[in-house]
Amino acid sequence: MAAALKAEVADDATALHGKLLCITHGRANVDVVADLLVAHSGVQLIHADSGLDGVRMAHAEQPDFVLLDMRLPDIGGLEVVRRLNDEIAGRGLRVTILTAERSSMDTIRAMSLGAFEYWPKPLEPRLFQAGLRRALTGRRPDPAHTLQSQR
Repeated sequence: MAAALKAEVADDATALHGKLLCITHGRANVDVVADLLVAHSGVQLIHADSGLDGVRMAHAEQPDFVLLDMRLPDIGGLEVVRRLNDEIAGRGLRVTILTAERSSMDTIRAMSLGAFEYWPKPLEPRLFQAGLRRALTGRRPDPAHTLQSQR
């Protein structure tokens, strides 16, 4: 991560606390997220390599924020959002979709089921930092990354 971005988030980095569950197949996206979390020592990263493992971990670990890849080896991201619907509605779990397809029907359906935001791949550091802050501090989603931007 560039020094300027580290300095930009450093002032508020210690203020962020929580557990982030990254549900994505393979290490590439997890490694990117881990690198971006270096500035946030109060945020714990946990990883699930499949949709079913992600759902199980979400129930067992009670994360504050889920970063969910829409393409998984077993069940798709849309089905994960469906299975996490009680947590989204009941305890306000923030689920952000990570997708290469900006306006796919699955992304739109996931957003309509309560996903917090969607972020395009590849993951952009500034978007991640701002979105992480929104998700962990209870701020409103960025309209540029919600269903409003699909209209």
